[in-house]
Order: sequence, then C-alpha cells, then structure tokens
Amino acid sequence: MPSPLRNGNLPVPSPHHHHHHHHHFQSTVSAQKLRRLNTLVLILRFASFCFSLASAIFMSTNSSRSTGSPSWLHFPSFRFVFAANAISALYSLFEMGSSIWEILRSSTLLPEPLQLWFDFGHDQVFGYMVLAAGAAGVEAIRGLKSGRTCDAENSLCVQAIIAVALGFVGFAFLALAALISGFRLACFLITGSRFHL
Repeated sequence: MPSPLRNGNLPVPSPHHHHHHHHHFQSTVSAQKLRRLNTLVLILRFASFCFSLASAIFMSTNSSRSTGSPSWLHFPSFRFVFAANAISALYSLFEMGSSIWEILRSSTLLPEPLQLWFDFGHDQVFGYMVLAAGAAGVEAIRGLKSGRTCDAENSLCVQAIIAVALGFVGFAFLALAALISGFRLACFLITGSRFHL
C-alpha cells in the first residue's frame, strides 16, 4: 500500500474520529494556502516563460535585410542571450507543468525532497545564466554604439535592446519564483514538509 506522504501528499485524517476534526480543519486551511501559493508560482513561471521566449524570438530574428550586413549570429554575446533565454523558456515550461500537477494532485511531480531541491537549484543556475547573458548583451550593444555600427544598422541595435530587455524581465519573474522555491525548501528542511505555511 503506497504511503500517503509520497511526493508530499497531505495526510488525510480519518472522518470516523471526532478528535481529529480540528486537525482536519487545519490541514484544509494549509492546503488552501498551498494552492494559492502554487497558483502564484504558476503565474510567475508563465510570465518568465513568455518573456524568455519573446527574448529568444526577438534575438533569433534580428538580422538586417540588406546583403552583407551584420546579424545577431555574428556576435557571441547575442548568441548567448538567445541560448540562455531559450533554455530558460524550456525550463519555465517544465515548471509550469509541475505547478499545474501540484495544484491538481496536491502532490509534487517528483518525490518531495527531490522536487524542492530540483526547483531551488535550477532556479539559481538558470537565473544567473539569464542575468549573465543580459549583462553580456548590454556590453555588446554598448560596443556597437561606440563603434558607430548602430548608426548604419539601427534596426539591429533596437531589436537587440528589446531582446535583452525582455530577457531581464523574464529574469525578474524567475527570481521571484526562486524566492518562493527557496522558502519552500527552507520549510522542508526545518519542519520536514513544504506545507508549513
């Protein structure tokens, strides 16, 4: 018989014991709070996905119409911006699915400790990656402006600026989600459950 605590499921008190009624009420309240928290995480993941995907699309379509003009592929920093935001979008898409699963099933997609460490660790890695890509993109744009390239290829620079800006917004939403994943992990390490709200 599978354990009711597998993947962080809430224990369901037996309705046949009246002395468990108060505990059942507390568990219900905790589950409602957790559902609201997971809904917030889902919104943040969705926002991060949208902005990261938009950044990758803007950067990947950033090339001049004229023959022989520079393209984003000619700049390593712009390739880094594209790759980082594309990876972040895929990760956010997976986390959206994980959040939906947790909202619907009241349990984590992976075993609870693994899920919490997975979320926290990957939020940190991909967050710093997107931030570093954005910083590299800003420096590349500054170099283009100082070299007067933006005077001749203004659309290239404008679209690069938009792509980098979208990436920073995506990072902001990912960072907010990372704060919540850190909070959930801390609750688990202290109390043994992510349900301590």
